Amino acid sequence: MNPQKVEIAANLESSLSQAIAACEHDKTFMLVDETTRQHCLPRVTGFGCLNGAQVIEIGATDTHKTLESLSHVWEEMGRMGGTRHTLLINIGGGMVTDLGGFAASTFKRGINYINIPTTLLSMVDASVGGKTGINFNGLKNEIGVFNNAACVILDTQFLQTLDEENILSGYAEMLKHGLISNDKMWSELMNYDIEQPDFSLLQRMVADSVEVKQRIVTEDPTEKGIRKALNLGHTAGHAFESFALQRTPVLHGYAVAWGLICELYLSNIKTGLPTDKMHQTVNFIKGHYGKMQIDCDDYPTLLELMTHDKKNTAGTINFTLLGGIGDIRINQTASKEEIYEALDFYREC
Repeated sequence: MNPQKVEIAANLESSLSQAIAACEHDKTFMLVDETTRQHCLPRVTGFGCLNGAQVIEIGATDTHKTLESLSHVWEEMGRMGGTRHTLLINIGGGMVTDLGGFAASTFKRGINYINIPTTLLSMVDASVGGKTGINFNGLKNEIGVFNNAACVILDTQFLQTLDEENILSGYAEMLKHGLISNDKMWSELMNYDIEQPDFSLLQRMVADSVEVKQRIVTEDPTEKGIRKALNLGHTAGHAFESFALQRTPVLHGYAVAWGLICELYLSNIKTGLPTDKMHQTVNFIKGHYGKMQIDCDDYPTLLELMTHDKKNTAGTINFTLLGGIGDIRINQTASKEEIYEALDFYREC
């Protein structure tokens, strides 16, 4: 993949202007969803570098991360004269940057795109690392490609447009980055007042979190090895998220937080994660994220959903576990009984 530039913007207009100038293009489109058109697009309206840019809108929330929405973006770019030299700017959360990145990667066999993530989740996770895609056949991110944005521009001013739930959703991925990094970062995240956020401090913490992901992605861009560290909490988490699509959809970060509970339990019994570290993290999650109501009858469905995880090999469910904070153990397996124990722990903790 082409290298990806990630910039913490001191001045959004200046950063965006430079990013656009670096991409040879004949036409510019901006992709937004219903929410970001209302709350985020006005923050860039009037930028000289966006003169003549045309807006494409899709529905908000993960329920619209679909083949139908993808087709709509392709159709609109074609209708408005898009060519293989067109530039797409994705302004939104992870759903917009994932779908928009996939649309750009496939339109005319691939055009340049820039991500401007507007949620905490998309800043620290979805818009960094080149993963693009859509949900398909009831499964999260089932169809997609690896393809880096030409540039990712992070501006934490957008976080002030978010409600508490969306702040927490992104914070779950930051917590994961702390768990796979070191005790200092993990401890800072555990002690940060997320309910009354200090946005200037959060900007620095976002930069630290992005640095963790960038370092891992640079080492392993297509997830052959250490990049699997970023999947901590996600094998169980994606199962929770896909299960919720059949009921009431939940924010990705909430599903990851619940998945962390299960996988920290597996880490404790299988790879030696200290019990006190597990309980401190689980108590933080309990105190902020609540939990999805499941019972024993749901276990087979959740287990079946885990078998569809893209990290699996030859039908064996693979987990990323921890031996301690920053002690990453990829390609770990667990028996059906151990996974059911983890789900019991999740329900009872």
